[in-house]
Amino acid sequence: MNAEDVARYLREHPDFLSQHHELFTELTVPHPQHGGQAISLAERQLHALRDKIRALELKLAELIRFGEENDDISTKVHRLAVALLHAGSVAAVRQGLIDSLRDDFSVPYVTLRLWGEAEGGGVVHTEAFGVSETARRQVENLRHPWCGAPESIEMTSWFGEAAPHIRSLALMPLRVEGECVGLLALGSAEAERFYAGMGTLYLGRIADLAAAALVARAG
Repeated sequence: MNAEDVARYLREHPDFLSQHHELFTELTVPHPQHGGQAISLAERQLHALRDKIRALELKLAELIRFGEENDDISTKVHRLAVALLHAGSVAAVRQGLIDSLRDDFSVPYVTLRLWGEAEGGGVVHTEAFGVSETARRQVENLRHPWCGAPESIEMTSWFGEAAPHIRSLALMPLRVEGECVGLLALGSAEAERFYAGMGTLYLGRIADLAAAALVARAG
């Protein structure tokens, strides 16, 4: 009989230890933190339970932190939505976006490029300069906001004088009724601020709000 046979027997006969409860105090195993020290099976089980409880507490704390962060972001997005509803012009929408992203979301560099025409709305051609046809097609092909390091000089040039400081950015296509009407770009001097693979759920929601407000005010 080897160790695997013993383990298999105990799994197949779960009542064995309850029938021989004296083994809990008679048998000893190495201490989980102090290998040279022997402890009883009962003590070892307590250590295992404590480890599981600590792991669960850490997981719970992490979930609570994520929940609080999401609540905070949701509040900021709600505040932005209210501000955009009150904006009476394309210029006011643009300023509302910049103020919210800078003050609430701590995004230092924001730029807006619009070129589309929305179904039933007015034609928007505000600040379309500086966006090549290639870049437009790239943005229009995005299904979700894109984050990462700038892939071209053109991308950083959209931020004007701040271009030399841009180390990471988020490109957010603005769509209305499925049609791309432009681009909202966020920039940061921190290379880790907008990174490939980061969650873009709220970025997408902000883009949806911005697109709807811009087209509504351009009509």
